[in-house]
Amino acid sequence: MKDYNLDELGLSKEELFSKVDINTMDSEKITAPKYSYWRSVFRVFFRKKINIIILALLVVVVLISYIYPAIFSYDRFGNLLSSTAKHLSPSAAIQQFGFSIHYILGTGSAGQSTFDAVWYGARISISLAFVCAAINMTVGVVVGAVWGFSKKVDVVMTEVYNIIGNIPYVLLIAVMVMLFSASFWTMVLAMTITGWLYIAYFIRTQVIIIRDREYNLASKCLGTGTVKIALKNILPFMTSIIVTLLATELPSYISYEVFLSYIGMGLSDMSLGRLIYEAESAMVTPGWQFEFWSPVAVASIITIVLYVVGQNLGDAADPRTHM
Repeated sequence: MKDYNLDELGLSKEELFSKVDINTMDSEKITAPKYSYWRSVFRVFFRKKINIIILALLVVVVLISYIYPAIFSYDRFGNLLSSTAKHLSPSAAIQQFGFSIHYILGTGSAGQSTFDAVWYGARISISLAFVCAAINMTVGVVVGAVWGFSKKVDVVMTEVYNIIGNIPYVLLIAVMVMLFSASFWTMVLAMTITGWLYIAYFIRTQVIIIRDREYNLASKCLGTGTVKIALKNILPFMTSIIVTLLATELPSYISYEVFLSYIGMGLSDMSLGRLIYEAESAMVTPGWQFEFWSPVAVASIITIVLYVVGQNLGDAADPRTHM
């Protein structure tokens, strides 16, 4: 090691070496950088450009679904009395009515704008998916956390699940729709009356895996209540699992609605499923295909994009990807 001359440094001995007092408060300070979980999640998520593209597509579809029907009113029977306005292809509709965004997808069986009908139906289907997901996920996650942590609750809820869980979900929804009027809130009731139970059972299984870890046992020994341990110690650890589960739930409700409407047991409102059901004959009729494939394409885009965004966000929510 090179020896330095104090005169060359231009510093006195007192300036180079000084006594430092011990400060107990300073010694407790953590010098590590601050860590924000959600900031780290979004950093990992937006690191992939494909996620930005897919998320932008989802935002555009959702905004159009809510903003477009609010600006332009949709008249299902606007051209019902005009025989020349029905089942027009996009080119024929533009030729007859002039170029307009309303007719870029042609017209339907009542002369209505297919473009308007698709976005009006998309708003209903997306709203149904969001409402059902919010109810089922909230109830299912909370009940599942308590169910998996409390052995007394586990005994009761397991029997409930064994009875109700063996009833086909689609059949139960169909029966509920038949008993009541096929309205929006009837469909919400049908999809949520037992839908949360399947989510709760999945969460219960995940909770059991981490229930008996040391920090949970320590909290229990200190007198912490079961509900508080489930909500404070367990659920935050399962964030990535919950987000991934939500990614599969959201598009599934749109799929159920489309399927039930396609077999004639869905909403009475003009949702995407109802549009597909009413345009079934147009699928094989030359020149009418846009009536059928337009709502099919929009429903497919919404479900696929919701699923991909949710899955990628679930991966980003895993703390192991933050390293």
